[in-house]
Amino acid sequence: MVQYTLAQSPDVILTVPGKDSAKARDKAMDQLIELMESGSLPTDLSDGFGPHQFIEVKEPVLTNTEDEDAITQAVQVLSNLATLKLRVQASRAEAMKIRAQIDTLFTDEVVSEEEIASLKEGFKVLKTYAQANLRYQEARAQAEQARTVLDRALKSEGEKT
Repeated sequence: MVQYTLAQSPDVILTVPGKDSAKARDKAMDQLIELMESGSLPTDLSDGFGPHQFIEVKEPVLTNTEDEDAITQAVQVLSNLATLKLRVQASRAEAMKIRAQIDTLFTDEVVSEEEIASLKEGFKVLKTYAQANLRYQEARAQAEQARTVLDRALKSEGEKT
């Protein structure tokens, strides 16, 4: 199928079978004459019009670079989420143990210097865990959108109804 339009009326599209050729342009000319005779052509072509004046309407070539970029970004977000999840899981148990020890600072119990030194060392682990956990929570929110992008891209043609 080939489509033609007129410079004077770009909203008028004439579709004929085949490829762009003199024969196809002649068929489009027949359609144009029918439109003129029925009075449904919004343009006056009293100055004359020939088949060579048709403008071929080509389907725009859709570049999916935006979609591909979105998919690439979605995969990167999900990869980041996976890395953060492993990091959080690896340090969670130790961080929770240290967190429980913090409560001893708020009691009237006597605490040894070794326990305080151990607690201070544990603060580094706790800090690392807490920061990784915050990044993980933020990454999860972003990953929801990334998952949606990938789900849309992975749908088969039959599922797009």
